[in-house]
Amino acid sequence: MDHLLHLGRTLDELDPPRWTAPPPDATHLVRKVHALRSVPLGELRPADLRTLISQQVALPYVLPLAVRLLVEEPLLDAYFYEGDLLLAAVAAPASAWAVLQPHLGARLRTVIETLPEPAVAELPRGAVEELARFVARTETPT
Repeated sequence: MDHLLHLGRTLDELDPPRWTAPPPDATHLVRKVHALRSVPLGELRPADLRTLISQQVALPYVLPLAVRLLVEEPLLDAYFYEGDLLLAAVAAPASAWAVLQPHLGARLRTVIETLPEPAVAELPRGAVEELARFVARTETPT
């Protein structure tokens, strides 16, 4: 299934069950993630995708959106620093990547392999290893 075909729909619609409102004492992050589930996929910004991916919410829907952006701008500064969306994506569990169309992981691997060394060296500590782990992963047949 091509999850990019649903850009006008929300995660609450696509990823049941619909979440209830967060409790009144919920943290800012919890309130934000709950709110993002009601935003149409096509309106999610890079920072929103980074947040959802980091919180492992609806990964089959948000990872393809992130890959689409990362193919165009691999070191996109979504919110915190250059490459933060890329690092969130590669940190997603292998099981999340396994349920996606196999070409998405392959496309991201190709993007990572073509990154200039000086740019990668400027990423936060541990990023080089995280990227290498992702590239070394083999696709799990679905």
